[in-house]
Amino acid sequence: MKTVVVIPAYNEAKVIANVIHEVRLNCPHVLVIDDGSADDTARVAREAGATVLRHALNRGQGAALQTGISAALEDGADIIVTYDADGQMRSEDIPAVVAPVAAGLCDVVLGSRFLNQNIESGISNLDSKFKIQNSNIPPLRRLTLKSALVFTKLTTGLNITDTHNGLRAFSRAAAKLLTLRCDRMAHASEILEQIAHLGLRYREVPVTVRYTDYSMQKGQKLSGAFRIIKDLIISSWTR
Repeated sequence: MKTVVVIPAYNEAKVIANVIHEVRLNCPHVLVIDDGSADDTARVAREAGATVLRHALNRGQGAALQTGISAALEDGADIIVTYDADGQMRSEDIPAVVAPVAAGLCDVVLGSRFLNQNIESGISNLDSKFKIQNSNIPPLRRLTLKSALVFTKLTTGLNITDTHNGLRAFSRAAAKLLTLRCDRMAHASEILEQIAHLGLRYREVPVTVRYTDYSMQKGQKLSGAFRIIKDLIISSWTR
């Protein structure tokens, strides 16, 4: 059974090699979608052992995921895992995310940082390079995610605990049914809406998110929180 890890990346040359090296410890098939980066993300990712596709222009994470999912299906993937490029995720969580899909227990597995908040962050190459702030979710991020959770439950009816976690696994059949039209961050809500609409069987599994200095600079600021809320509203309007 072939598992392909799809990693959308935009200007991640500083960390992408370490991310790929970690992922390949648990899955050898890594596909990076360089979403129009201005730095050497594509070259560094290729040298680290990933297959690389590149958007000529920056289109957004949703568009990069759709490109990666389509390419992984063409490459014969039986299971497709989505994974972030900024070093927040632990590759040790990949087997737990893949296992229920591989066993035929569900069509989609969603990672959740809220299912078990007593999980300790593991020690890895990334941890030694980028200082971990702490194992807790920053208060602003927690508030935003909880607000998104309420919104998602009201609009989809899904009984989930984490709406914006990028670590997911899809069976081949489920991935073929997904069509991401939201190019940017609203894709996360769009995926959940399609799971509900298509009646896909889903599960959540606990995963750890590492809040590093680097990732805090990249995506955990106040502007990022407002962007999630805005994209949730846009997603609901365009359904």
